Amino acid sequence: MKTQTSADRLLASAHNIHMIGIGGSGMHPIAEILHSRGYRLTGSDNNETESLQKIRELGIPVTMGHFPENVDGSDLVIYSAAIMQDNPELVSARRQGIPTMERSYALGALTRNFDHVIGVCGTHGKTTVTAMITQILIESGLDPTAVIGGKLPLTGSYGVVGHSDIMVCESCEYVDTFLKLSPDLCVLLNIDRDHMEYFKTLQRLKQSFTQFADSAQTVLVNGNDENSMDAVRGLDKKILTFGITSDCDYYADHIVYGRKNAGEYDLMYKGKRLCHIRVSVPGRHNISNSVAAAAAAYLYGAPPEQIAASLLAFKGAGRRFEILGEIGGITVADDYAHHPKELEVTLNAAMGMGYRRVIAVFQPFTYSRTVMLFDDFVRVLQIPDQVVLSEIMGSREVNTYHIYSSNLCEKLPGAVWFDSFEKIADYVTAQAQPGDLIITLGCGDIYKAAKLVIQKLRQQG
Repeated sequence: MKTQTSADRLLASAHNIHMIGIGGSGMHPIAEILHSRGYRLTGSDNNETESLQKIRELGIPVTMGHFPENVDGSDLVIYSAAIMQDNPELVSARRQGIPTMERSYALGALTRNFDHVIGVCGTHGKTTVTAMITQILIESGLDPTAVIGGKLPLTGSYGVVGHSDIMVCESCEYVDTFLKLSPDLCVLLNIDRDHMEYFKTLQRLKQSFTQFADSAQTVLVNGNDENSMDAVRGLDKKILTFGITSDCDYYADHIVYGRKNAGEYDLMYKGKRLCHIRVSVPGRHNISNSVAAAAAAYLYGAPPEQIAASLLAFKGAGRRFEILGEIGGITVADDYAHHPKELEVTLNAAMGMGYRRVIAVFQPFTYSRTVMLFDDFVRVLQIPDQVVLSEIMGSREVNTYHIYSSNLCEKLPGAVWFDSFEKIADYVTAQAQPGDLIITLGCGDIYKAAKLVIQKLRQQG
C-alpha cells in the first residue's frame, strides 16, 4: 500500500481544477490523465502550441494569458514549475483560500493511483527510454498510461492515457523532483555530474538516486555504470542489472553497427537468448537504452517478439536526434543534448553516420552548468567538423558567473558564435553543402534555429 500524502488528499477531494501553464510539456499529459479521470479542468497559458490544441479538443477551456479571475470557481490550482510565485492567478488563488499545488506534487499523487509504476531515472536518456518502454507496452496491448519528457511519435503527444494499472513515468532528479513519485520499478540508467548548483557534490547526487531507488520494490540498474551501481549497493531490494556485458542480467550480445550507426544485437537474459533486436535510432548509447527498455517491458509481460518489433519501429522521441528534414541533400536534425556527456554520445553518433560534414549548432543552457563543466564542453565540442554557438540561455539564472559563449568559442578551433538565431541560420545555410548534417543541440529553444535553417534552405532551393 503506497503512503498517502497531503497532495493525494487534496487531489482526491478536488472536482474543479485550474492548471496554470497547461500547455507545457510537463503539464499537458497530467491534464489528459486528470480529464480521463473525470475532473473538470480549466487552463491558462501564454503561448499557443500544438499541445493547447489537443487540450481544447478534449473540451477543456483554455484562456490565453494569466488573469486573477481565471481561478474563480476552482477548488484546486496546479501550476507549472516555470510559473513565478507572483503570478496573478497564484496570487488570486491564495487570496481566495484555494489550495495550490506545483506540478511535480500532482504527478506524484497520480503515481499512487497505479499499481505498477515504472519510474525511469538517470542523468541521460530518460526521455528515450520512457518513450521506448511506452511504445513497447502499447503495441503489446498492455494499455499503459505514460508521462514522457518528449513527444512520442506513435501518439504525437507527451503522454498517454491508458486503462490498465501500468504507468510509465519519466522521473527527473532536478531539485529532487523525482522523490515526490512512488515507483514500483525504478529503471536507473546512469548518474553523471549535473545540476551541481543544487546537489553541490556527486555524493549528494548519488544519495538522491539511492533514495528514489529505495522507494521502489524492484530496481533495474545499469550494470556498466559505476555511479549507478554505487547508488543501489546495499539496498534491501530486488536488484536486476542491464547493460552490454554478460555479467549483467539483461544484456546485448553480438552487437553489430550498420547503416547510419544504428545497431543490432541478441537480447539475453542470464545467458538465455530472448530475441534479436535491431535499433533504428543511432548511437552506441541507444544499445544500452534499448536493453533497459526491453528488460522493463519484459518484466511487465511484453513478449520478446513484440519487444523486437517495437524497437525496430521506434524512430526516436521528439528532440532526440529528430530528423526534421532533408533539403537539397542537406539533412537537418535537432537534439535535446545539453550536458557534455549527452553531447559526446550524440556527436559521436552523428560523426559515425557517414555524412560529408557534421555542423553542430549548440545553445549552452544555464550559466552555472557552462562554468562548472567548461572544460568538458570544450573537449566534446571539438568532435564535429564545425561548431556554431548561440548565446547561453540563462533560464532561471542570473549571469553572476560572467560567462559567455564567446569564452567557449575562444577555446574551440574554427568555432563561431552569433547573438541571434537569424544570424546562425544565415551562416549555416551559406556553409552547408549536399551530404552535410546540420544538427541543433540544447534543451532550450535552439530548435527554432533548426526551423529557420529549413526555411532558408527551401528558399534557396
